[in-house]
Amino acid sequence: MFKKIFKNKVIRVYFGYGFLFFITIAIFGLFIKTTKINDFLTAVENKTFDLRQSLLVSSGQKKASNDIVLVTIDDASYEYLLGKYGEWPVSRDVYANLINYIEKQKPTAIVFDLMFIKSMKSKTNADLALVNAIKQNNNVYTSMNFDNQSFEVRKPVKLDKKFSAKVKNDSDIDFSKDLTFTNCRSILQQILDATANVGAINVSRSDDGILRKVPPFMIYQGDFYPHLSFLVGLKYLEKTKNIKVNDFHIDKNNNVNFDNRSIPIDVDGGAILNWYGPAGKTFQEVPLYKIIMAINEKTKLDFNFKNKIVYIGTTAVSLYDTKSVPVDKLYPGVEVHATYVNNLIDNNFIKRVPFSADIAISVILSLFIGFITLRTVSTVIALGTTILTTTGYVVLAYYLMKFFNLWIAIVLPLTFILFTLISVYVIKYILKSRDFEHQYKLATTDGLTDLYNHRYFQEQMIMQTENCKRYNSNFSLILVDIDFFKKFNDTFGHQSGDAVLRQVSQKLKKNVRSTDIVCRYGGEEMGIILPNSDKKEATITAQKICRTIAEKPFKLASDKEGTVTISLGVSTYPEDGQTPSEIIAKADKRLYFAKENGRNQVGV
Repeated sequence: MFKKIFKNKVIRVYFGYGFLFFITIAIFGLFIKTTKINDFLTAVENKTFDLRQSLLVSSGQKKASNDIVLVTIDDASYEYLLGKYGEWPVSRDVYANLINYIEKQKPTAIVFDLMFIKSMKSKTNADLALVNAIKQNNNVYTSMNFDNQSFEVRKPVKLDKKFSAKVKNDSDIDFSKDLTFTNCRSILQQILDATANVGAINVSRSDDGILRKVPPFMIYQGDFYPHLSFLVGLKYLEKTKNIKVNDFHIDKNNNVNFDNRSIPIDVDGGAILNWYGPAGKTFQEVPLYKIIMAINEKTKLDFNFKNKIVYIGTTAVSLYDTKSVPVDKLYPGVEVHATYVNNLIDNNFIKRVPFSADIAISVILSLFIGFITLRTVSTVIALGTTILTTTGYVVLAYYLMKFFNLWIAIVLPLTFILFTLISVYVIKYILKSRDFEHQYKLATTDGLTDLYNHRYFQEQMIMQTENCKRYNSNFSLILVDIDFFKKFNDTFGHQSGDAVLRQVSQKLKKNVRSTDIVCRYGGEEMGIILPNSDKKEATITAQKICRTIAEKPFKLASDKEGTVTISLGVSTYPEDGQTPSEIIAKADKRLYFAKENGRNQVGV
């Protein structure tokens, strides 16, 4: 069956082009994957993600949860705290009072995006007040941070197992690359003893400095530790969805599975966040100074924290806890963590499709564009189809992220499409060039002898004459005629005559210079144009050719052999004439003289 199919020349041609296309695409893909171009494409692809997220935010269809509220240490609160307490950070009993005030309204969780490191000087009672407030309320969460600080600067602490998580990892994620830490920036030991609600607040920045991901887990001293926001989100799901989780499983598809939910994580272990809006316009916010005034001055606070996740953190730019994210250049860390919790509540983290899927999409689009471009003769149609296809694909990528939280690559497929478009046009140019060369050869070559034809001979004679006139040089012409060729045909047959013509032609080409032009003048006559050759050089060449033809027999039809001889005439510009016709006439006269005087010689 396959033999019958491949007998079709068109099928063989397309199969060859298809095979060449796949090899080229494979090499191109490998080149991208193994060079710095991959880093560049990744950086640009990240920017397309940022653009898609910004467009989705600006459309106003993504809304943050009303169950999350931020108590912000904004610029106004920071100024108020400095004026009231005269220092930063403020005494920790301020936060103890804050916890006690909010707890009266029954919040789901109170989360500090603040790290209470070491005891403050002369403030042991204030530290103790904070510890007691945390101890008395099992819905208060606070943070710590993992790093790789030198042991000379800070000795690693041994954390209690209650802070770790049971994680079964069946994925190929290499946590040792960016998410395994050797040291911990711990907090007050009294807090660690008082509660298990302590989580890490590490985040993951891309190479361009933009924060797009937050890891659910990190590894410290051989154990997995959950992110603080992950703990808070689980607390909310436990209360609202009755989801209670003790163990986690990261499957081979890089999904963190628990209960009936899953969080897709990227190859570097980070969960890609789905953003809700720019800084200050996403979540409900209550400035800290208003709550402190309500506590100390008994002013009325027009906000109810009941069933809310209350995040407490800094938003003042001067306190340096800001990040660059896809939807804003200055985004407070507390809003990053709130976004993480919101994603967990909504179950709408972004899923990045595997690289293999991006390659498959790129190949399919490239095949389509390549086929259309190769088949159509109209450049407008080819370019129009390419523009429509790329535009449609970009729109599709946007809506896949909007409705399905899927991140498919844009840059890699468009790069493949551009590469394919250029490659196909190069192939078409080569094919056209080859076709032109073929047509030109058919127009200028004798089909039997593979020598240049009479028309080409005449054109070259004119060209050589004009060049010699311009540059004051010379050229020679040798006319060749096979002796008694009509009699030879009558004796051995026309097939043998054709065989002799072909073999004589090949010997003529082999015994002249590569710059010399050998043509079939007509019938059994051939002409050899020798640029930059005088009479003596041309005569020597003619005599050599005459001997070469006569010395060996030629193979004829039916495995027979026969000998032939040739007669030759030589003429030279300008001594034998000033025009092509005069040069040809002089060579022809000397050829005739050779025939009249015994043949198998050069006429003089």
